Amino acid sequence: MLTPFVKALRPHQWIKNLFVAAPLVFARLVPDGKADLRTLLAVGAFCLLSSAVYLFNDVVDAEKDRAHPVKRHRAIASGKLGKGTAVVAALVLAAGALTASGGLGMTFLAIAGAYLVLNLGYSLALKKVPFLDVGALSASYLLRVAAGAAAIPVVPSRWLFACTLLLSSLLGFGKRTHELRVAGTNGGAQRDVLGKYRLSVLQPLLVILGVLTCLTYIAYTQSTHAQTFFGTRHLVLTAPLVGYGMWRFIWLVNNSSGAESPTDSMLRDWPILTTLVLYAISILVVIYLP
Repeated sequence: MLTPFVKALRPHQWIKNLFVAAPLVFARLVPDGKADLRTLLAVGAFCLLSSAVYLFNDVVDAEKDRAHPVKRHRAIASGKLGKGTAVVAALVLAAGALTASGGLGMTFLAIAGAYLVLNLGYSLALKKVPFLDVGALSASYLLRVAAGAAAIPVVPSRWLFACTLLLSSLLGFGKRTHELRVAGTNGGAQRDVLGKYRLSVLQPLLVILGVLTCLTYIAYTQSTHAQTFFGTRHLVLTAPLVGYGMWRFIWLVNNSSGAESPTDSMLRDWPILTTLVLYAISILVVIYLP
């Protein structure tokens, strides 16, 4: 059984920091032990940073969380973890992460610092502004990719940034769509920005983003860059898995009945988990075996 403090760190959300490892995979450096170690340290630093942000965000959102059927059970909202303790822990985690980041170079440290500042700004103000809130979330994913590239170091592909931007926007707007659909008229009490969104706008937007993500990914697989760098045209064979993953996520957003976020639902949805495993295997086979 996890303690309230460990739960408040949200270790299940650390999976998002795998975006830090994306440049390692797509730069074909997985067999490089030094690059693997630096990427592992980079992922670890971002896990500490993200947990620090979650603690701070939960302190800020404690009153709103108490109006949510699931979030009211969070450690800080329920009173199981004191706000003062949470703030001190967040400061320690952030300081430790930034100290470790310095060992991966000044560029990595600057990106990690930007990630921290962006997320503090999100917790304090940006999350109250419609569309800008999701823009901030998407930017945090882009910073993860940039940090992973800086850690190795390699120059990240523009295609990788484009796919990350579209995918993270889909995840962000999917979260808002789900929250608004489940909350109904109580949305404003749970999150200020929900009162400024409309399902009639968000639901078609998800479909558009899903299609754009798939098309951009297919264009990437057929680009001169990909075919020259990987030496194969077979990367497009992974596109059906990407398309199914997009569809399944949108389906969860519009049909899951729980009050948890769709990203949490994904971690319990065996079709998506199976798709992610198959995608990871197929990417490694197509990129590395030739």
